[in-house]
Amino acid sequence: MRWGALKNILAAAGAFFVAIIVIAIVLSVAGRGSGAPFGDKVAVVEIDGIITDPTEINREIRDYAERDDVKAVVIRINSPGGAVAPSQEIYNEVKRLRETKKVVASMGAVAASGGYYIAVAADRIVANPGTITGSIGVIIEFINVEELLNKLGVKGYVIKSGRFKDMGSPFKKMEPEEAALLQEVLSDVHRQFIGAVSKGRGIDAAEVEKIADGRIFSGAQALKLGLVDSLGDIADAIDEGARLAGMTGKPYVIYPEKPSGLWRLLLPDGVARIIRGFMPGMRVMYLLPDFTR
Repeated sequence: MRWGALKNILAAAGAFFVAIIVIAIVLSVAGRGSGAPFGDKVAVVEIDGIITDPTEINREIRDYAERDDVKAVVIRINSPGGAVAPSQEIYNEVKRLRETKKVVASMGAVAASGGYYIAVAADRIVANPGTITGSIGVIIEFINVEELLNKLGVKGYVIKSGRFKDMGSPFKKMEPEEAALLQEVLSDVHRQFIGAVSKGRGIDAAEVEKIADGRIFSGAQALKLGLVDSLGDIADAIDEGARLAGMTGKPYVIYPEKPSGLWRLLLPDGVARIIRGFMPGMRVMYLLPDFTR
C-alpha cells in the first residue's frame, strides 16, 4: 500500500473519530433521558442538602434560562434549608427564571425552611404526601463555654471596637440587651420569609403568620394549608412543567450530572455538614434545627 493511500485512510479514520466525539459532546450538552435530543425539553435542577453556597445552582439556572430548547425547569428540592442569604439568592434566581420559563418545584424527602423558601418562587409546587416541609422560621445557634473554661482555669480575652461586637461570643454569658438585639434581627428576617410565602402562595400574610412558628408539615398537610399545589413525585412534577409549557407527548428531560463518593463529601454541602457538626459559632439560618447532628 502506498503512503498516500495510507494517509488518506488515517485521515478518514481521524475524521470519523472526531465526528463521534463531537456527537457525544452534543448529546451530553443536550442532556440525558428518553426521546430525541432535539426539540423542546424540561430541565431538572437539584438542590440537595444544606444550602450554603448558591453559586453553582444559580449558574445552572441561568444556563437553562438562556436555552431556547428548555421550556420548563423542575427545581428538585431535598434540603432542610440553610443560610438565609444563599436561600434568598436562589429564590431570586428562580423568580427571574419564571420570566422566560415555566418553573415547578418538586419536593423530595424534605423541603423545609430555606428549602421551602426557594420552592415558593416557582409557578407550582408538587410534594410527596410524606415530604417534610414548612418550618417557616429563623434560627441562630451558638455555644457558650464560659463555665467549662472556668473549671479548666482558662480565661478568654476579647479586644473589641464596639459594645456589641462580641455579641454571641462563646466566652461570655449573653446579656438580655444582646438577646433582644438578636431577636430583632431574627424577627426582621422572619418577616421576610412570611412575605415571600404570602406573595408566592397568594395567602394573606396574617394567615401565613399563624403557621410560621417553625412547625413542620407533611406534604399532605401542606396541601390542605395551600402551601403546595398538588401531591406527586418528580415524574409528576416533570409532567406538570411540560403541561404548563404547552409541550405535547413525553418530554425529553435534562438531568444534572452527579458527583459520587468522596467527591460529594468534598463539595460545599459535604464540608458544611462536617463544619455544622463540630464548629461552634453564631449562624442565622432558615434551617431545621439539629438536622445533621
